[in-house]
Order: sequence, then C-alpha cells, then structure tokens
Amino acid sequence: MLKNLTIKNYALISHLEIDFSGGFSVMTGETGAGKSIILGALSLILGQRADSKSIKPNEDKCFIEGIFDVSNYDLESFFAERDWDYDAENCILRREIWASGKSRAFINDQSVGLNDLKDLGVSLIDIHSQHHNLLLGDNKFQLQVLDVLAENSAIRSEYSAVYKEWKTVFKQWTELKEKAALHSTEQDYLHFQYQQLADAKLKSGEQIELEDEQKTLSHLEEIKTGLYAIENTLSSDENGIISNLKESVNTAQNIRKIFNSADEIAERLQSSYLDLKDLSFTIHNYQEKLELDPERLQQVNDRLDLIYSLQQKHRADSIEKLIELQTDLEVQLNKIANYDDEIARLQQEYENLENQIICLAQQLTETRRKAAENLEKELVLRISVLGMPSLQFQVEIENKKTPDSTGKDEIQFLFSANKNTPIKPVAQIASGGEISRLMLGIKALIAGAAALPSIIFDEIDSGVSGEIADKMGIIMQNMGAVMQVIAITHLPQIAARGEAQYFVYKEENADFTETHIRRLSAEERVYEIAQMLSASEVTAEAIENARVLLKMPYRV
Repeated sequence: MLKNLTIKNYALISHLEIDFSGGFSVMTGETGAGKSIILGALSLILGQRADSKSIKPNEDKCFIEGIFDVSNYDLESFFAERDWDYDAENCILRREIWASGKSRAFINDQSVGLNDLKDLGVSLIDIHSQHHNLLLGDNKFQLQVLDVLAENSAIRSEYSAVYKEWKTVFKQWTELKEKAALHSTEQDYLHFQYQQLADAKLKSGEQIELEDEQKTLSHLEEIKTGLYAIENTLSSDENGIISNLKESVNTAQNIRKIFNSADEIAERLQSSYLDLKDLSFTIHNYQEKLELDPERLQQVNDRLDLIYSLQQKHRADSIEKLIELQTDLEVQLNKIANYDDEIARLQQEYENLENQIICLAQQLTETRRKAAENLEKELVLRISVLGMPSLQFQVEIENKKTPDSTGKDEIQFLFSANKNTPIKPVAQIASGGEISRLMLGIKALIAGAAALPSIIFDEIDSGVSGEIADKMGIIMQNMGAVMQVIAITHLPQIAARGEAQYFVYKEENADFTETHIRRLSAEERVYEIAQMLSASEVTAEAIENARVLLKMPYRV
C-alpha cells in the first residue's frame, strides 16, 4: 500500500507531503483543485514518461517520492533477481526530472531504468480512470479477469512452459526441414567435393616433402657433378685431401718421442681424417643413389599439380587446410544423411508436446467455464443494484483454431442493460457510465480472489448519484477491507463511506497558484461533505445530512 507521497516543484505544487492510510479512503476537492496533478505526479514514480514542461516555472527540477509497504506482495524474488535492496515495510520509489529533459529513477536509493519502475509499479498501484474503462472491451483483459477468478495460475504456468517448449521444438523442426530441403540440392555437389579430396589421399607434410624431391630431381645432373667434384677433392689418389691428411697423421705420430705436443696434433689430425673419410663415403653413396628417373619426376610433378589445383579451387594455403575442409565436408554429409532421423525425432517430440498442450488447454477451459458461471451470477448481483436492474451479462468462451500462449479460449464479455435488448460485446453496446459500474463490480470480485495492488478510482462514479452512488461507495468500502482503495470523487455518498478523507485545494494570490492536500479531521469532514451536498451555501440541513451520512454503518 501507498504510505507516503512527497511532491516538489511539480506543476502547481511547490511542496506537498501526505501520509495515506490503508482500507478505503477518499480524495475530494473542487474541479481544477489539482487532484489530476497529484495523480500525474504519482504516475511518474510508476514508470510513466516525464515531460519537463510539468516542472514548476522557474525551478530547475521536480522531485516525486512514494513510500510503500510491499510486505503482502511476495516481491522478495523480484528484488533479488535485480540485486536491489529489499525493505518490505518501506519500499521507496523516487523520480527526479530536470528542466533540461534529463530524468532519473530510483528504487530504495538505487538508480534504475524507467522499465524497472513500470515492472514494479504494476504490482503496487492500479490507477483506474475513465480511460482505464476501455480495457473492459479488451479480450486480453477479459481473459485475465477470468483467470484471476479461476485461480488457475498453477495450470497456466505449466501450460506456458509446455507451450514455450512446443514453439521451440516447432521452430527447430521447421528450420531443419528447410535446411534438409536446401542441402538435398547441394548434397551431390558436397559429395563431389568430398570425394575429390578423399581420392587425393592427402597427408599432412606431404607437400613440403614433394617440393623438396621435385627440386632434387629437376637439378640431378648439377647435383651429381658437384658431389663428384667434392669427392674427387677429398679422395683423389694423386693429391686428395684424405691421402695427404693420412700422411700428416703418420708424420705427427713419428715425432711424438721428441715433441710432446705431437700427441694432440696426431689425435686431431686422426679425427679429421676419419670425419672426411666418412664424409667421402656418404657423398659416394649419394652419387650412387641419385639416378636420373624421369618417370618419378613426372609422378612428383603430377602429384604437386593436383595439390596446387585443389588449393586454388578451395582457396586453401596449405595441405592441412585441405584436410580440414575434407573433414568438414564429411561432417556436413553425415548431417544430411541423419536429417531424416532427426526430423522424425523432432516431429514426434512436437506431437507429444502438442498433446500435452491440448490436455492442459482443456483443463484451463474447464477452470474458466466454472469461473465464468460464477462471474455471470456475482456480477449481475453486484451491478444490478447500481441502477441496472435488468442487467444481462454473459461470458462467451469459444475455441480458437490453434492454441496460443494463453490456451485455446477466445473470451468475450457480452452485455445488455435491458431485458429486451440482445446481449452484445461490451465495447459495442455499453455506455461510459455502464462500463464504469461493470468495471467496479469486476474489480471488487477480483479483490476477493487475489492480492491486488492498491487501487485508485479516478472519478469512476461519474454520471451516477443518490442511492446508486451510495451502493458504489459500499462496494469500494468492502474492497477496502482486503486492500488499499482510494477514490477521487465529487459525490458525498461515496466520500462519507471512506475511513479517511483527503481534501485537495488551491491557494491563489497575485504571484502564484498552489495546490495542497490535507487529511480532514472528523469535523472538517462534516463541513466538506455538507459543501458537496449543497448547491452553493452550506446550510444547517446540509450539515445535519452530512453527519447522518458519516454515521452510516459499515455495509457488507
């Protein structure tokens, strides 16, 4: 419930602060006193968009703050999910709007977005105005009313979860069928690409080896000539390095007895002799193996041409990339081959979920039909006393062709204010005053079935008076037993039913006009209601009538 409202520098308000009580309260005052301004400010902390023109002239910014008791609304998880501080008894919503157009919103002193205020606001206050009455002709609203009265939230939650999964599976199934149809036309081409790579039998590192072999085979004569020259230099009988080195080894060994350092020289010469002799043998073996083989060179060239051709075709810069592409193609072909199995599996899952949806939708329909019977009876009982004794009201429930997120029910509220007039959809036949009374009855029924946010009725009593006004007051008074209800009214019969009365008024002088609000004392209430009863001057009779109205017993 709304505990306190503070407004600064908004429209005609410099500073306004008022505490509200629970139960049924009324707000009264002359037309133009500023009741709509207060509601406009309140709507800002509920997430409505701001207009910098609403800031009081010559002020930099306006400030609106509401303190709520949210202990009955089970909002702990709502706050926890958003990592907000939670204070059940003092939840503070604040809005600051600058003349520059800048706006900031806060919940418990934490900066939040405008949508956050809206999301929380719908759980805190329902401002019911003449415009709000248009909802009564909205099929979605009618369905929400029926579901609240049906108390079917558990079934709706289960249905919603299954429906969401059903839609997801349907999307997967449809997309897979489309993909399968598309890939079936590409399958031959993908298979051709894959087979071409598979037939090539590519091996990692093969290209480098082949390119090295190609260079060798292409320059074989040049290589053999060079190797022969090296071997001849090393092993020639006449002046070869190896034979001369052998003689040097012998000489060093002969002078060891007379030159101690000759041992080291002999060892190093012997090591060099052995290394060069081994190198000469290796070079000789190379020469033996390197034979001109035009056929092998052609094989290498052909193999490299194939690799280069595949790289160019697939825009791959290495043989490893071609092997990777071959693997990818194989995966795609396997997927295509498995499409039929996957499509069949998804179709079966879709059909199973559809059967669950149909079953749950039928359960929803049953709860709604029972609630509809109760709504038809109760609403007629409650509203017929409000000046519509011949009221006819019926809830029409028809099946949709296909289920949607709410089930398979198409809801239509049908209405007639007269016995001899055929019932028709509310939006087509009901007048503004009739819709107001219907909406009041519906809200009263809902209040008894669910924990609703505080509700503010903004002149819902427009167009009624006398006994009917008193009965409307009784309905709102009864609603106040289970929730906070505030009615903005010009009718004394309704004002007298309030447990508390707030008076909105203007003060004018040469420089400015100010809107104020204050809670009336018991005696002040007598005078204000007498003023509402009087056409002009407050008479003694009006005062007495006001006292009588205020002493009327609580009605259920």
